[in-house]
Amino acid sequence: MGFFKEQWKKITGQDALDVLRDHHKEIDALFKQFDSSEDEKTKQECVARACRELVIHAQIEEDLFYPAVRAELPDQDIMDEAEVEHLTFKRLIAELGTMKTSDRLHHARFKVLGEYVRHHVREEENEMFPKVKGTKIDLQALGDEMADMRQELTKNLKPRTAGKSRSKSSKSTRGAQHTTR
Repeated sequence: MGFFKEQWKKITGQDALDVLRDHHKEIDALFKQFDSSEDEKTKQECVARACRELVIHAQIEEDLFYPAVRAELPDQDIMDEAEVEHLTFKRLIAELGTMKTSDRLHHARFKVLGEYVRHHVREEENEMFPKVKGTKIDLQALGDEMADMRQELTKNLKPRTAGKSRSKSSKSTRGAQHTTR
């Protein structure tokens, strides 16, 4: 539990974009560790941790960040693409969850997941984030809420399962309140 306590000290007080960037880096490190490892147990741990973190990350974005951004950005195409990319991640994560690490396509599936995640992160950080900076979203308050949600999901180890989604009505009411008007 000490590791998580240190992690939360580090991200408390960050704005929403920094919270997401830091989580992107942590997840990418797991994909890199998988790629560089020869040990099957290490690879298995990387897959489990990366999938768990991706589910947590997606839930935070879908429940808090994306609704706030959708409410402020006129460019909905970038948000629609992000939503479709999340569906792809969830499908791959669900497939990985039904496989054994010894299955023929297990490693290939995880590598493809990593490629999709890296593409998604590049689009978020290079296209979406600059647009978000120009909005009236209170990124500090949103970042605090996102950090709290991540801590809670990590502590409880019970994020929403891959493939399940909140209803549109509940998604649209959370996150959108983070504007400074």
